[in-house]
Amino acid sequence: MRRKFGISTRIAAGVLAVAVLGSLHVSSADAVTSPAARANASYEALNKYFDAGRDLLLEEYPNTHPNPYAYVWPYSQAAIAAENLAGIPGAGIKASQEADRRIAAYEPYWNSETTPKGYDSYVRPPLGQGGDKFYDDNEWIGLHLVQHYKRTGDRAALARAKEIFDLVVFGWDTDPSHPCAGGVFWTQAPWSQDRNTVSNGPGAELGAHLYLLTRDRSYLTWAKRMYEWTQDCMLAPNGLYWDHIDLAGNIEKTQWSYNQGVMLGAGVLLFKATGDRKYLEDAKSVANASLAFYAEDDRLWKQPTRFNSIWFKNLLILDSVAPDRRYKQTMQAYADRAWTEARNPATGLYHFVDGPVQLLEQAGIAQIHALLAWPRSKYGLLA
Repeated sequence: MRRKFGISTRIAAGVLAVAVLGSLHVSSADAVTSPAARANASYEALNKYFDAGRDLLLEEYPNTHPNPYAYVWPYSQAAIAAENLAGIPGAGIKASQEADRRIAAYEPYWNSETTPKGYDSYVRPPLGQGGDKFYDDNEWIGLHLVQHYKRTGDRAALARAKEIFDLVVFGWDTDPSHPCAGGVFWTQAPWSQDRNTVSNGPGAELGAHLYLLTRDRSYLTWAKRMYEWTQDCMLAPNGLYWDHIDLAGNIEKTQWSYNQGVMLGAGVLLFKATGDRKYLEDAKSVANASLAFYAEDDRLWKQPTRFNSIWFKNLLILDSVAPDRRYKQTMQAYADRAWTEARNPATGLYHFVDGPVQLLEQAGIAQIHALLAWPRSKYGLLA
């Protein structure tokens, strides 16, 4: 049974959006720089300071890790930033070539020696030692490749996205004795047996996208299965999603912004795939509940930018079928605050926390700025 929750009226949600905007301390003087210019400046800083050679990137700047290259999760977010930049109207051939360059540099992470194939968490020999496969890492890349295919028609990208989905299905828990039986595990690493919102929500999104592109019903069947598992096992009474459940039945109840994003995005895509409005109503409810939650106690600003970028993108996916100005307004206010409070004008790097600048955070804010330069008419291309 799916749990029901409130916070669904437009009036209440509008008040909550105002609260979010107020908590972000927007400065009108800082809002004059165009989103496209901010996105390019942020991405150029990423390329300048995180360059590790071989078209790969550093994990952080300055790099204190023993590894010479970033793990695949932060690398993927930088590649998605390049894809978002290439999707800005009028971006031009150079932006498209940069997006292609970033996709090509996924290859050192690709492990073709396993069944099913997939991306390792770190570059493979001879550049590195490889690593365990994380299902969410692979799902982010799969979604990126779908977005790339929608923009360019590159059938190789679509074929690789299908291979990734085979890996995700392989990660489904088939032991009926487990608490909340089912669900995609987070990783193949032996040290974790968790099943996460973030390994099932984006899996449902990827499956729904592949169904919409191919009309192969097996993708839709799996997308619905992943979505329903997360609804049944991870949805909290406040209308937001918890993080994960282990095999002892313990639930980690942190409510990260990206978990809310992937589930509301999955709801939108399943609505598009089935025409069933219950999925769209689910998505709207999560949007309203998350706007309310992150409006309190400056919570949105305290969330990692890498998570917020995913939440915002999925709000725009919802906006594409159920327009609501609050989503982009909240996103713009967050971007304005980041530009004025977290960015070092001398370098273009964003210091959200003390210590080295993380590639994940620099890539996340570049994604946000880039999508703010997209018109609503293009949101349907997002994945």
